[in-house]
Amino acid sequence: MHPALVALFLVVHAAIHLSYLSPRPMATAAGPTWPFDLRRSWILSPLGAPDAATRALGLALVALTMAGFLLAASVVLGLAPSGLWVPAITIGAVASMGVLVLFFHPWLVVGVVVDVFLLFVVLAGGWSPDTTLFG
Repeated sequence: MHPALVALFLVVHAAIHLSYLSPRPMATAAGPTWPFDLRRSWILSPLGAPDAATRALGLALVALTMAGFLLAASVVLGLAPSGLWVPAITIGAVASMGVLVLFFHPWLVVGVVVDVFLLFVVLAGGWSPDTTLFG
């Protein structure tokens, strides 16, 4: 697989998480609910976690997701040392799963699947940017 495509995939997956920072669009009667909402966690809010703390945790996880996947994309493009590959993917995917699970919406299952896939091919499969994927 071409390194630029792998890097682009990682950057796009990371960038989708920026939707948590964007203003919530106006709700419409026929429109779907906005899936990127850091105001309430289905796990933390019922436990009494303060809204500010819940949002801060979500923001930290989004920042870690961005940092991990952008660093991983830099490794793929040869801009960062290859030794950072596994830590970068692990940080990005685990932080991404954290925010997607804590602030769950059914649409976000796709993101969790992407994160599990990345962790599987990198950690269990031993794939790195200098090896052939599935070969």
